[in-house]
Amino acid sequence: MEEKFIVGLMSGTSVDGIDAALTRIIGSGNNTKVEVLNFITLDYSKEMRGKIFQAMDPERSSTPLICSLNFELGYCFADAVKKVCRDVQFELKRLNAVGSHGQTIYHIPQSESTYIPSTLQIGEPAVIAYQTKTSVISNFRVMDMAAGGQGAPLVPYIDYLLFKNQHKAVALQNIGGISNVTVLPENCSLEDVYAFDTGPGNMIIDELVRRFYGINYDPNGKYAKQGEISQPLLNEMMEDPYIKQFPPKTTGRESYGKAYVDRLLESWRRLSPNDLIATATYFTAKSIAQNYENFILSKHKIEEIIVSGGGSYNQALMTWLDILLPQLSIKTAGDYGVASDAKEAVAFAILANEFFSKHSANVPMATGAEKSIVLGNWTPYIDQK
Repeated sequence: MEEKFIVGLMSGTSVDGIDAALTRIIGSGNNTKVEVLNFITLDYSKEMRGKIFQAMDPERSSTPLICSLNFELGYCFADAVKKVCRDVQFELKRLNAVGSHGQTIYHIPQSESTYIPSTLQIGEPAVIAYQTKTSVISNFRVMDMAAGGQGAPLVPYIDYLLFKNQHKAVALQNIGGISNVTVLPENCSLEDVYAFDTGPGNMIIDELVRRFYGINYDPNGKYAKQGEISQPLLNEMMEDPYIKQFPPKTTGRESYGKAYVDRLLESWRRLSPNDLIATATYFTAKSIAQNYENFILSKHKIEEIIVSGGGSYNQALMTWLDILLPQLSIKTAGDYGVASDAKEAVAFAILANEFFSKHSANVPMATGAEKSIVLGNWTPYIDQK
């Protein structure tokens, strides 16, 4: 079977940096075999993070900012490709492609007022292609939305390829800025797979830690473990209608970002910083568990949860998840040979490979699309010398 060397790029809603995975992929579809040759995270500078957050904020953003940032991020993504290859002495000219998710600036999964369903990821693929002399596959979400889907989640297809099990039902829980779950019933086909965003992941926690301690995340759940859960605040947070909304459903920074934390601090400023962080962390765990109870466990006897993303390193969050779902065995993607923080970057390398193989890679049961369809836009690099 043909092999390809593809770099997958991911910059998520937490805006920590760019994840880059250099992969060797053999075959495609159900025959996909993937080997991770190197993985890095290229941290954003404080200035770049500020620009991205400003671009995401409807009250502070502008068309000149987004126009410029699209190209500036393209150079950042290209640097990540160069570094992930350079660190293992892998020559760029050996690359077959780059699969870039880009940076989501705004996502409208359903009609809102005068706005139609749409999504915007930036990080100009032409810049990546020119700087790396490599063809780029990008904009994976837009074709699913054109087909009536919500453009997310996209990772379920990868979860199916890598983690399906003939003998037991498993759930893949990614906890990044937002939390999302993929359900793989026992001995399932792709048509049996479904997925959705359960609600906030690290997003609220990270914003609180940033404001109180000036760092980007709660290391190992340090501050959450020092705080106490406020039951009145937790009760209020759990009234969030999204938690009870039936799938398919997706959410993002528009719901759980800066504006959410502004409202939280305005109403609950009497709580200590660590109590707020502890309650927000427990809310993430509780919202995940509630979604399992409402929409998953009544349909399938799930035996195992495989957790990935930055949240898998938060010991407080993982402990509370284990307590709230005692009937399930909780493991991490690392237990299966895929580093928890590398999984999404690897996913976009595989999606790029599926594009070249002309394989449909969305899961309509997850996104709500009318049909399965090939995802991605191709930006070829053609050197006429």
